[in-house]
Amino acid sequence: MGYDRRKFIKKGFWATLAAFFMPSLLNENDAIAAATILNYKPEPHTWSEDEINIAWLGHSTMLINIYGKIILTDPALLERVGLYFLGGSIGPSRLTPPALSVNEIPKPDIILLSHGHMDHTDYPTLSAITKKYPNQIDVVVAYLTSDIIEDLPWKSITVLDWGEKAEVQEILIKAYEVEHFGWRFPWEKDRSRGYMKDGRSYNAYTIEYNGRKILFGGDTRYSEKLNILKDENVDVALMPVGAYNPWKHAHCNPEEALKMSENFNAKYFVPMHCKTFQQGQEPFNEPIDWLKKSAPKYKIKIALEEIGQTFNLS
Repeated sequence: MGYDRRKFIKKGFWATLAAFFMPSLLNENDAIAAATILNYKPEPHTWSEDEINIAWLGHSTMLINIYGKIILTDPALLERVGLYFLGGSIGPSRLTPPALSVNEIPKPDIILLSHGHMDHTDYPTLSAITKKYPNQIDVVVAYLTSDIIEDLPWKSITVLDWGEKAEVQEILIKAYEVEHFGWRFPWEKDRSRGYMKDGRSYNAYTIEYNGRKILFGGDTRYSEKLNILKDENVDVALMPVGAYNPWKHAHCNPEEALKMSENFNAKYFVPMHCKTFQQGQEPFNEPIDWLKKSAPKYKIKIALEEIGQTFNLS
C-alpha cells in the first residue's frame, strides 16, 4: 500500500497493541475457530428498487438496499482488524467470515462510519473498496474523524456532528449523540474525555428515504440519548449487542439494546457487533441467545438473528 514512515507512526503501533489486542485476548478459551461456516449468504443481485433489504455481513457491517440506494455501514470485511502496515493488518482475526467479500458486495452509493475505532473505520477494507470504485462513493463520518480516511479516493466526504443532517444522493442522513468514546489511539482527545470542540466524536445515524427510516446505532452503552427519536417513526433499529463484558461502560448488552430501541418506538430490531471478533469475555453465542430470550418482553420484532441473513422490509 506504500505506507511511508510518517503515516506508519501516525497510525500508531504500541497504542494499537495496548488498546486493541487486550480485549481480543481476554477469553481465548471461548473463541470459535476461524473456520466457522455461515448458514446464510445475502443475494444482493436479487434486490430491487422497490424494496428495502438489510443484510448483516458481520460485526457492525450492514449492507442496506433502500429503494435502489446501496448503503454500507462500518465496513470490516477482511481477515483482521487493528494495526495495518506493509499491506496487511495485525490484530484480532475473524471468528466468522464476512457474509460477502469486498468483491461480492455491490457498489455502495454511501458508506456510513460511526466513529474512528479500528473495528468500525477499518482502513484496509475502505482502501480495498475505494480502489475498486474510485471517486464513486460518498462517505459520511463523525466530527473530527475524516483525517483517518481523507487520503482515499472518495466522491465526497461529509462530516456530521450531533444534531446535524445532510442530504446525500437524495437520502437524508442525520447524526445523533450516543455514549461511547472516540479516540483511535489512547493519546488522542475525544468527547468522552470532555474535549467537546477538539476531540473525536462518535455517531448514530438515521437513514431516511421515501418515507422510511432506519437507525444505525453505531457503538453505545445503555443511554437515553436516542429517546429523542421517540416520535420519529423509526422502522428498523440496527443496534450493537456485544462486547459488554467487561466493557459495559462502552457497550450495551442485548437487554439494554432492546430497551433503548423500544424507548424510541422502533418496529424492528437487527443485532450487530457480535459473533465476529473476540472483543469481550461473554461466550460467543451469548449475545444472540440473550437477545432471543429477552425479546418477548418488548414490543419490537427481531428481524434477523444470524450473520448472512437478510431482512426484507415490505
